[in-house]
Amino acid sequence: MTNDALNNPLLDFSGLPRFDAITPAHVTPAVEHLLELNRAAVARLEAPAEQVTWENFVAPLENATEQLGRAWGIVSHLNNVVDTPELRAAYNDNLPKVTEFWTALAQNEALFAKYKAIKASAAFAGLSPARQRIIENAIRDFRMGGAELPADKKERFAAIQEEHAATSTRFSENVLDATNDWKLLVADEAELSGVPDDVKAAAKALAEKDGKQGFQFTLHFPSYYPLLQFADSRALREQVYRANATKASELAEAFSEREKWDNSQNIVTLLKLRAEEAQLLGYANFAEVSLVPKMAQSPEQVIGFLEDLAKRARPYAEQDLAELRQFAKEELGIADLQAWDLPYASEKLQERRYAFSAQEVKQYFPEHKVIDGLFRLVQSLFAVSIVRDEASTWHQDVRFYRIERDGKLVGQFYLDLYARAGKSGGAWMDDARGRRVEQGKLQTPVAYLTCNFTEPAVIDGQTQPSLFTHDEVITLFHEFGHGLHHMLTLVDELGVSGISGVEWDAVELPSQFMENFCWEWDVLSHMTAHVRTGEALPRSLYEKMLAAKNFQSGLQTLRQVEFSLLDMHLHYDYDPAGGKAVQDVIDAVRRQFSIVVPPAFNRFQNSFGHIFAGGYAAGYYSYKWAEVLSADAYAAFEEAAALGGGALTTETGRRFQKEILAVGGSRPALESFTAFRGREPSIDALLRHSGMAA
Repeated sequence: MTNDALNNPLLDFSGLPRFDAITPAHVTPAVEHLLELNRAAVARLEAPAEQVTWENFVAPLENATEQLGRAWGIVSHLNNVVDTPELRAAYNDNLPKVTEFWTALAQNEALFAKYKAIKASAAFAGLSPARQRIIENAIRDFRMGGAELPADKKERFAAIQEEHAATSTRFSENVLDATNDWKLLVADEAELSGVPDDVKAAAKALAEKDGKQGFQFTLHFPSYYPLLQFADSRALREQVYRANATKASELAEAFSEREKWDNSQNIVTLLKLRAEEAQLLGYANFAEVSLVPKMAQSPEQVIGFLEDLAKRARPYAEQDLAELRQFAKEELGIADLQAWDLPYASEKLQERRYAFSAQEVKQYFPEHKVIDGLFRLVQSLFAVSIVRDEASTWHQDVRFYRIERDGKLVGQFYLDLYARAGKSGGAWMDDARGRRVEQGKLQTPVAYLTCNFTEPAVIDGQTQPSLFTHDEVITLFHEFGHGLHHMLTLVDELGVSGISGVEWDAVELPSQFMENFCWEWDVLSHMTAHVRTGEALPRSLYEKMLAAKNFQSGLQTLRQVEFSLLDMHLHYDYDPAGGKAVQDVIDAVRRQFSIVVPPAFNRFQNSFGHIFAGGYAAGYYSYKWAEVLSADAYAAFEEAAALGGGALTTETGRRFQKEILAVGGSRPALESFTAFRGREPSIDALLRHSGMAA
């Protein structure tokens, strides 16, 4: 290794990433060095061998590619959380090189043949179930990577992968740039009638940070959404709704670079590339390609599942909407309920019906109590301890923790909670490092947990605690569920430890499972303290929250079904080269399944990163699919409580960890679920939890 390589922090795999030392200038040298090492390793492993084994073939290939994956994972993570022009340029310069390598690897016939040789050998039966699954997954992935294609089609397949990677990155960058660019400065506080004080304080601090007087709002969710939810000014709500609904589209406000940020063509390009990829691989459509590594067996099965759920939810949704329209007309004077009125009218109706507001609840969820309560739950359920740890980070607000059991390190995680410029929106978990045992040494897993909540406000020189809405608490628990799946694995093989190798439509099981605890009194009573009085959440307010838990669940379910069906139809029976517009597909789905149709200018698809930049293409249905699994899994805790054990029973938690979290992707998700519940999943618990049981 050259001196430059020795001094490159991206090439230091001895411990945790050295975020305090990494600069954009390190990216290209590190990537080129690792690609050189990987190409050399591949060349050695391509050579004919008398006998192909795990030890002389799979392990060395995994060792080489793991370091490339870890280094590029750091670069990708930084590009998502601290985007700068220099880092973005370095990322985009190297993305084609990395994509080209992985595509070529997936098409390497010599390597493919060796995996098939291991599968066909007598020694295969003697491998552990985890190693057998890795071999089987690899053979599947070689086929899906184009390894069996003729040379000319391989070349085109590789070009598709490179163009797809670049286009999806451009899609994501456009959303981020459009989000960061839009700012609304409200000079007169009277225009913010109805908006909570803490929201105004955050907006005032944001304005001051930009050297302005007044209240500044952005399109980051914790900034703009409270305006839709609480602002009495209908004109203000419409202005904010329109800006968010048209960002990264041809209808966006006259940004300086509006056309550059328009994702309309990127969507068409991605759909065309996916359709062509499916055709090359011999599939009728990309939905079929997407489902190959998933639990669902066919697009028709998924569409049938979604349409059945829509049918069940529709009567409840129609009742929700009728009540809302009547309330808006009679109590708010809004005769023609519009999209920008829905959050506002819903909040007012909920306040009237259940005698509490989301803002009232928020005062009981200061950040430190929520974090302590989450950790307390996890420690109780899974017999672990979570303690603060030390590591360099990419931003001063990021914290680092370790999970231990019986004094031994289990895993570690970074927690990045607040929204900021240069950070992609939404919430997600990603793995910084996977669990594996190599040459007798255990490598423990490390996770990134990322959210976009409101940062603590500074008022009169005093830092106030960040207050979370109950929805944000649920989001945090959701992402921590993904983190637990990654960190509590006991599988020692990298390819199927943690979330690796788990079917995509089952990967949301642990995350959605954890959301249920946000409604348990035994959890909430330990994770709340009023920001001024320190009083825990009153039982009376909790009962009101519980009564309102399924408020508008019919509407919410139909909305998720709409997104899922749109995703499936765009990848199943839509021809992007046929002249029909993407918007026509959206409109057709809405006509059939939606009862709340957004205005014609709505372009939500232009920022639908899940399916155009986030790996959920023809897979957004996974949220509802996995919710069936998670609701049914949580029912085991409810059953334990009914027998007097309490919903927080460690015994049931240990079983959930053993059969779901610990096994990772080492066996099919359905087998893991059945091992935990003793039967296959049922939709009954989901319908009951959603208040839609017959």
